[in-house]
Amino acid sequence: MFNNAINAYQTIQNEGLSDRETEARVLTQAARRLIICQREWAQPNLRERLGDALQYNQRIWTIFQTEMLEETNPLPLEIKRNILKLSQMVDRRTMDTLTEPEPEKLDLLIRINENVAAGLRGSVTGPVGQF
Repeated sequence: MFNNAINAYQTIQNEGLSDRETEARVLTQAARRLIICQREWAQPNLRERLGDALQYNQRIWTIFQTEMLEETNPLPLEIKRNILKLSQMVDRRTMDTLTEPEPEKLDLLIRINENVAAGLRGSVTGPVGQF
């Protein structure tokens, strides 16, 4: 699953998009996967799809964590700290949702992804779920 997140990231980069747009698109893709799980909560193979969606999302945030810890990262220290705090929140909510699945627990992860993606695009947009 880690390779899927990296492959998606690299595929989008190869399309000629900026790093920020690439990050926004993979976050949006992760949010959509979580939204679909939420909408199809009663479907028979939910556990597997939910696990895949959560793992995909967490891998993206793990990549962000790694980038924020790089000494060569040019972002201001405060932004790096905020992203690390968000990634810790994503980690905790992911583990909580895997342990005790409830569709409402996905709301926080979806909102974080949507808001960060909007910020990366330099815009405030409506929820990803409205597609």
